[in-house]
Amino acid sequence: MALRIEDYALLADGHTGALVGRDGSIDWLCLPRFDSAACFAALLGTPEHGRWRIAPAGEVLRVRRRYRPGTMVLETEFETAEGVVALIDGMPVRNGAADLVRLVEGRRGRVAMAMELVLRFDYGALVPWVHRGPDGALLAICGPDQVALRTPVPLHGEACRTLGDFTVAAGETVPFHLVWTPSHQPPGPPVDAAAAIAATEHHWQDWLAGARVVEDGPHPEMVRRSLLVLKALTYAPTGGIAAALTTSLPEALGGERNWDYRFCWLRDAALTLNALVSAGHLGEAEAWRRWLMRAVAGNPEQVRPLYGLAGEHRTPEMILPWLPGYEGSAPVRIGNEAGAQMQLDVYGEVMDAFFAARRIGLRPDRTGWAMARSMLEHLARIWREPDEGIWEVRGPRRHFVHSKVMVWVAFDRAVRAAEADGLEGPVESWRQVRDAVFAEVCAQGFDAGRGAFTQSYGAQHLDASLLRMPLVGFLPADDPRVQGTVRAIERELMEGGLVLRYRPDPVVEGLPPQPEGTFLACTAWLGEVYALQGRWAEAEAVLDRLVAIANDVGLLAEEYDVPHGRQVGNFPQAFSHLGLVGLAMALARRRMREAGAAPPARPEAR
Repeated sequence: MALRIEDYALLADGHTGALVGRDGSIDWLCLPRFDSAACFAALLGTPEHGRWRIAPAGEVLRVRRRYRPGTMVLETEFETAEGVVALIDGMPVRNGAADLVRLVEGRRGRVAMAMELVLRFDYGALVPWVHRGPDGALLAICGPDQVALRTPVPLHGEACRTLGDFTVAAGETVPFHLVWTPSHQPPGPPVDAAAAIAATEHHWQDWLAGARVVEDGPHPEMVRRSLLVLKALTYAPTGGIAAALTTSLPEALGGERNWDYRFCWLRDAALTLNALVSAGHLGEAEAWRRWLMRAVAGNPEQVRPLYGLAGEHRTPEMILPWLPGYEGSAPVRIGNEAGAQMQLDVYGEVMDAFFAARRIGLRPDRTGWAMARSMLEHLARIWREPDEGIWEVRGPRRHFVHSKVMVWVAFDRAVRAAEADGLEGPVESWRQVRDAVFAEVCAQGFDAGRGAFTQSYGAQHLDASLLRMPLVGFLPADDPRVQGTVRAIERELMEGGLVLRYRPDPVVEGLPPQPEGTFLACTAWLGEVYALQGRWAEAEAVLDRLVAIANDVGLLAEEYDVPHGRQVGNFPQAFSHLGLVGLAMALARRRMREAGAAPPARPEAR
């Protein structure tokens, strides 16, 4: 039986990441980067599609696990009738080769252990050629990929698997080191496992030490964990930020709404940037600005909703028929056709992120501002067109209200940036477009009969993305139209205290009808709106629910299936964690004001 999505924990090295289950099995790993083909793909299939499991050979009575404080180093403790053993997992910071280190540590008694390594390249489709290297390392080679495994444990092959049995007593440690290199290069060099784990701990602790987290704010440890997750999803060589580690984890169990999230969405990355900036990490803001300038360089008409981690424009979508999908949720997709869509809101997200970074201290960049002006010139020509919207519907384009609101944000932030920083630009023209967008949204996006804004012009559907209207400053939170929209969402889009994106409609979505889980980022937005409305107890209750949904090591997927009481969707999800950070910081600012302290500025300057 497959583990639940929340039974996994994340490892990361700034280039890629792995998912480790509570059973000691690494069931997902793409090498050499987040969006490469997986060599462990059991998450979306069976153990025969690739995994690396280290666990007690006999019955496990209890499992406890945690991240070492302030790190992405995972410690899983297994208790058996014979004793207690810990499995310590980490991915050292990339230095040429890609390393994965596992250290088995005896803590009580004497425990028999078993290791199983099933390497399957190209998402479980290809079996490598396995042999011994000159230094005794186990080498697995397939096309461009080469993996070496080093351990003192005797290994043997069986049915295209590598197995090892060993025993660990209290006070003993047994190391395992897996390293990837291109197959045309020598195998990656050996490492001292214990030293590599220690260095990995120090790396994450040093980064987190630079974060501003309000200790007296709500759930500071969860805020730290969320910031670590956001950093872990950042592709260090370029500054691109992946939306999630995985592909094709279903939005509904057994369903077909299974998408690849291992790319850099301008929207998600900009919102992630806001969260990191609000915590004081300007280095990530500068790296992402450089990434953006490279990715969107050229004709502004070429701007896409999502890119590869290095700024690649093409993300063709295909189905992998040999993978049955997580709990039978097929098809398994790689690539994402949404890259070719028009999503007007991304322009607003990008401008908002840069405006936030400038307010915190990121200096204006002349080249970047010239590129922003070019994007705004293009947006001024196209903003009246329909688009696919924030939820990337695959039905006909529509005039989505959220998209138009974010167009307003783009021109609003441009006007404010020019006025605040003395940047050149057609400010009066931008102001006129901003005002025209505002008037159109209020006239065509609001249903006076219901007293609420709707998903698109003239529609009856509600949409939780409308909660962002007061968050970005389009209308104040106490505006009667906003209050009416919030009440409508509370009535029609809430399950178990959590918020649905919308009610699925096959005509709008262009997909077969299918229910989905509540959307955790939307739930956080509702909490932020509550905070703006002074409904502090309700806002704190929303945050408490989000924290309660997180798994035992503080990770959140995209959605939560209320009837089944479990996480669904790609995992861990940047959107969910950045929503939690935004809500927690809003509540922390309020506590600081009540205590008479000067709270950090809202990064969006809303």
